[in-house]
Amino acid sequence: MGQQDQKRTTLLDEIEVKIKEIDKTLTSQEYNQQKSKLPPLVNAIKTSVEKNAAPFHFPGHKRGIAAPSSLVDIIGIAPFLHDATELPELDRFGHPSGPLLDAQRMAADLFGASQTWFLVCGTTCGILAAIMSVCSPGDTLILARNSYVSATSAMVLCGAVPKYIIPEHNLQWDIAGGVTPSQIKMAIQELKQEGKKAAAVFVTSPTYNGVCSNIFEISQICHSHGIPLIVDEAHGAHFKFHPDMPKTALSQGADLVIQSTHKVLCSFSQSSMLHLSGNRIDSKRVHKCLQYLQTTSPNWLLLASLDATRDELSKNPNTLFNEVMELLQQGKELINHIPGVSLLDLSSFSNNFSSMDPLRITIGAQELGISGFQVYDMLSTSHGIEPELIGTKSFTLAFGLETTKEHTQRLVNGLKYLSTNFLQQEREIIKLKRKIDHDIEGVPFGEVYMSCTPREAFFARKKIVNFEESIGEVCGEFICPFPPGIPVLIPGEIITKRAMKYLIHVRDQGAFLKGAADPLLCTVVICDF
Repeated sequence: MGQQDQKRTTLLDEIEVKIKEIDKTLTSQEYNQQKSKLPPLVNAIKTSVEKNAAPFHFPGHKRGIAAPSSLVDIIGIAPFLHDATELPELDRFGHPSGPLLDAQRMAADLFGASQTWFLVCGTTCGILAAIMSVCSPGDTLILARNSYVSATSAMVLCGAVPKYIIPEHNLQWDIAGGVTPSQIKMAIQELKQEGKKAAAVFVTSPTYNGVCSNIFEISQICHSHGIPLIVDEAHGAHFKFHPDMPKTALSQGADLVIQSTHKVLCSFSQSSMLHLSGNRIDSKRVHKCLQYLQTTSPNWLLLASLDATRDELSKNPNTLFNEVMELLQQGKELINHIPGVSLLDLSSFSNNFSSMDPLRITIGAQELGISGFQVYDMLSTSHGIEPELIGTKSFTLAFGLETTKEHTQRLVNGLKYLSTNFLQQEREIIKLKRKIDHDIEGVPFGEVYMSCTPREAFFARKKIVNFEESIGEVCGEFICPFPPGIPVLIPGEIITKRAMKYLIHVRDQGAFLKGAADPLLCTVVICDF
């Protein structure tokens, strides 16, 4: 027997043992009781494995028999054993009528939606579907200029025309805030004066840094003009599960809400939910858009992880985050006493934003004279700390259910290390750096000049020019520092000197420029009209 045959025999034996263990440990009555307690999709996957059928179907690893050994050595056989295609017991992804439908209905009930769809292509897919479900070619979409790149991608796909709102930008932190009700109202009135009406308003709340807009007032303004409101709540899926969290977008009147269930909650990466509330948006069109955009070969482990997360949340929805909230408060008190280190809060913005995500901490190192990228390098190397987001003047940490006291103490120790080693630097060095930052002008998209729509620019003929020759031309590509994935330049916009200076600035500090054909920006793709 060859080595490959031996491997397959061993894997088959392991699978057989797992199934027999299930059979032996439960009597028929106990088995049925146990099944009834499982979330619908989790139970469906379990049932599928227990059939022990001959797998004459995809995927090609055949329930783990042909799984690559290098990966099995790391994660084991179980993920492959439970990875299957659309078998009858697992339901149909595009037209659910069994366990998937039950799971989505239970999620809608928990999160307060009229209808919920499970997503296996991330919140990006949800944003694309949400905008495409309300916007047709030529329609106007009101959105903040610092929206995630997928919002612009949606406009490329559906042909919508953006009406941008420029959010307040804190120069000291190099961080944008949310949008205000007055900005939304003004954008609607400006369109009305032009004889136009927005097809929808798109708001990101909370932002990557945790700043929440007043969704309640914004939704009232939108609805008074017969305009639906879409909220990118990717970073706020946990808001419903502690009384001290900000109010959810659904509870404040949003019509479509997209949440990354994997970000702070505990489903697998790439799994998200799209929630619909009320009847202002056609649910059938949302469903059709999702059919166009999502894979026809979903990973049922991703779907089951959404169902299992919903089940876990429903057991103790009001106390689940108690421990981490207490730990977070203790951590903030310790950080506030470290010289040269500051915490972003609502007072950092002049506009009256409603709240901030308490689980998102943004730490500034401006007084230390070092950038967020330098802080990351040192904290990662010396203390094993991995933040979620790195900025030019700050870095952002995402606390979650399993953030421990040891993790928090390690962060505090790392910040003390930075304070001790950099606070005593000569003040002239810090002053010089501040002057350089001021010369950059801080706001990367303070001036937005559209020459054509994102869709027109996307399909236009392109050419590549040197960096110096790009100023004043029409941008032909997305260029956005990543993370957070907010484009500084969008196809169809005039390339400004301010934008290019900012991009060079963040590039030199260590940011990766996603979307750019040349991440070093020696050359730029422009439209060749």
